Amino acid sequence: GFVAGLGLALASSAFIGGSFVLKKKGLLRLCGRARAGQGGHAYLREWLWWAGLLCMGVGEAANFAAYAFAPATLVTPLGALSVLVSAVLSSIFLNEQLNVHGKIGCILSILGSTVMVIHAPQEEEVSSLESMAEKLKDPGFIVFAVCVLVSSLLLIFVAGPRYGQSNVLVYVLVCSAIGSLSVSCVKGLGIALKELFSGKPVLKEPLGWVLLVCLVICISIQINYLNKALDIFSTSVVTPIYYVLFTTAVMMCSAILFKEWQHMVLDNIIGSISGFLTIVSGIFLLHAFRDLPFSPNLLPLFLQPGRAEPHPPWSTADRHQSCQHQPLLPSEDKGSQSAQEEEEE
Repeated sequence: GFVAGLGLALASSAFIGGSFVLKKKGLLRLCGRARAGQGGHAYLREWLWWAGLLCMGVGEAANFAAYAFAPATLVTPLGALSVLVSAVLSSIFLNEQLNVHGKIGCILSILGSTVMVIHAPQEEEVSSLESMAEKLKDPGFIVFAVCVLVSSLLLIFVAGPRYGQSNVLVYVLVCSAIGSLSVSCVKGLGIALKELFSGKPVLKEPLGWVLLVCLVICISIQINYLNKALDIFSTSVVTPIYYVLFTTAVMMCSAILFKEWQHMVLDNIIGSISGFLTIVSGIFLLHAFRDLPFSPNLLPLFLQPGRAEPHPPWSTADRHQSCQHQPLLPSEDKGSQSAQEEEEE
């Protein structure tokens, strides 16, 4: 099950990352027709755009299924690989520049994902809706869910009108907090689908329908406030902050609900946290410096092309010697030199 969940998570990142490139390629083919940014819908006639939409649907379905097999603490951080796939494919097929910061960010994301896979936590076995119901009744999870709902309401109705237009954290925190609950709903629905395919009468269970309604509500709130954040602030600012806060909230929720960190040894805990922080660093470099041009002049002198020698040759050094390295002239030499300069004038 763990290997299947890992494979589905990786496949989800590949499909979602490729879908952005396909849809962008389809939008670029709208020469002379009404663009999407102008309110047009001519992209609906492009098969590349539909191929991208299909890839995104497959990727989201694979991500949905991955939560049924692997811990959410592993599946959610691996979603960062979709950003990496999109950046690499964009530089190949869309001729978008991937600077040095972006390349370093891609490498860090791969290394961090590898470390997280090696040290991934093992969650407690939840194989039925009955056991999922017992997990949801846990006092720790109830306290967490109440805190999430109360804080979200305060952010929406108190902090939003005052600071929503100036502080990026207000709406992103709402998306991240509610997103942690949506992942728990996805986990429960994945278990319900596994039982449905095995022949159990899951459709008669009220918990499955409750989880479905809660998932629709949570996703609607996430989309609404994420669009608000993207409309007000830059994408390069919103995306890394949202990834960090959303993944942190999901890891906290999974640790409380599924007791993923309870039986982990110290080296696996350190490895998981280190891998997550490495992915965060990679995503930050990939987005924050995406539009920053990186010229060779910013490199140290010994790394710049044509300046491999840290010191000039002795002949040129003697010719262009700075004044602070010249020997002091004797007083009589100074006097003769000044007299000669006066005669020349």
